This record gives sequence, structure tokens and C-alpha cells, in this order.
Amino acid sequence: MKKTELRIRKFGDPALRKKAAEVRKITSEHKELLSKMARIMYDDQGVGLAAPQVGVSEAMIVVDSGSGLYKLINPKIIKCFGSQVNKEGCLSVPGICIKVKRAKRVKLEAFNADGEALSIDAEGLLACVFQHEIDHLNGKLIVDYAALLEKVKIAKALKELRRKAREEALAL
Repeated sequence: MKKTELRIRKFGDPALRKKAAEVRKITSEHKELLSKMARIMYDDQGVGLAAPQVGVSEAMIVVDSGSGLYKLINPKIIKCFGSQVNKEGCLSVPGICIKVKRAKRVKLEAFNADGEALSIDAEGLLACVFQHEIDHLNGKLIVDYAALLEKVKIAKALKELRRKAREEALAL
């Protein structure tokens, strides 16, 4: 894993659109990254964060929707049940909320930071957050779910986020 500055990438940053690579061997660097991601998530008052959001294109997420911290590697949704629609925000798309239809309940498989296989059943908000973060691993953002009218309403804000992302990239 190459070292990179851990900062939340914003809409317009190409890192957010890359499909994350599967983690083949869990190292101490992965464990350290998951802990740093959790600190960043809590500091920014988020409920989830995916590695691509901090510029690391590997399949890792951290989630805490109020029921405890999950540090997951290579998470995959195995089954979906029902549906729910919620307004979602995103640390990488600040100031924008989009109505997103997702499964109400999910079953997922992943590995924890020690390499142990996990099977997790989640519903409601927790299921929503897992789906949101796994979307990030596939290069998908909440704005991709926006209806045409919503896209028109947020176009100016997205343009500004893109401009800021370019400026940040040039400053580095």
C-alpha cells in the first residue's frame, strides 16, 4: 500500500470514481489505515467512510451509525431485502443531500482488520450506510442517484465542488 495524504476527497476528485482493488493480504498498514479512517470519520461527524474517500483505492470501509464501529475489508453485499428511501449526505459531497432508494435490509460478508471472516445482517440506517460506503468502493456517489430535476438544482453546487477539488489537487 503506497503512502498518501489522508484527507477527505471531494466531488470532482478522480479518486472517487475509481473502482477499489480487493485487499489480497491484510497488513499492519491496513489496520493503521482503518483506525485513521475511523478518526477522520468521527472528526467530520460522519457515519461511514470508504478508503477511496481518503485517496486509497482499496476495498475498506469504516461505519458507525450509532451501534458501534465496524472496520471492514473487502465487504460484499450478498442479499438484499425490501426497500427504503432516505435523504443521504456524503462527506465527499458536502452540502448536498439526495433521496436514495436502497434495500431496507442487507446481508454482507467481509473481513475484519484481523482477517477474520464476518457475516453481518443489517437493517434500516445501518443497512443504508453499508450500501452507501460499498457504492464508494465501486466509484459510485449519491449524486448518481439524483433525479433529473435534482441534478438541475444541484448543478451549480457540484460545479463549485469540482472547481475546489481542482484547486486542492494543484496545491498539493
